[in-house]
Amino acid sequence: MTNFVDSHCHINFPELYQNIDSILSKMLSNNVTHALCVSVTLDKFPDIFKIANMYPHIFASIGVHPDYEDIEEPTIEGLCQFAGEKKVVAIGETGLDYFRVKGDLAWQRDRFRTHIKAAIRSHLPLIIHTRNAAEDTLKIMREEGAENVGGVMHCFTESLDVALEAIKLNFYISFSGIVTFKNATELKAVVKSIPLDRILIETDSPYLAPVPHRGKINDPSYVIHVAEEIAKLKNISVDEVGQVTTKNFFNLFSKCSLSN
Repeated sequence: MTNFVDSHCHINFPELYQNIDSILSKMLSNNVTHALCVSVTLDKFPDIFKIANMYPHIFASIGVHPDYEDIEEPTIEGLCQFAGEKKVVAIGETGLDYFRVKGDLAWQRDRFRTHIKAAIRSHLPLIIHTRNAAEDTLKIMREEGAENVGGVMHCFTESLDVALEAIKLNFYISFSGIVTFKNATELKAVVKSIPLDRILIETDSPYLAPVPHRGKINDPSYVIHVAEEIAKLKNISVDEVGQVTTKNFFNLFSKCSLSN
């Protein structure tokens, strides 16, 4: 039996948490054995931490998404304090987003640097979000030594060149339901071009439900459709995609095996 892992979801969001038992049951039915619930703001982290501690197969990250202005800013010390908790296995999600947020974004770049410094200090991998900001994202990753801890470029939608540069920096590339969309031709080409041993799969649920559920509320059980698309693009079995991406997940988030 092939197992799958959802490397990035937000099951603490109300759309999913109000049906948490059903969501976890659906995961089990689709052989999705583990999921990483990812932090986007500090004020909601206690909810994530509660879920991770309640369910052995759910893990947590700590971080502040680049989209959020005028909220509690993370500090290196604060992130590292949470990073010491048993079920917290990564720093993020962090990064840069020049699509949704405009104006002087120096604060976004400063926040990103804070996360990288905290990841290095706490010896945890990074979960990086980048949109319309690939050049600056890679630049800051290099300047701050992100390759020393590695991590994942989550919900990847950038070019092959960006993927290859991130891989050089010890990062995995994670694909979401977007890769199943008919018009995602460039993204499908990226999947074909990079090695399977650098790929993770995710839902980013409750968003970006894959085909055939596009437009509906997404949940971790649907990550199998991402695996199926990658298998088709690489002309390999879904079993192989499941086996390798699961191995990749536990190689990257090595604290998970200690926590589970």
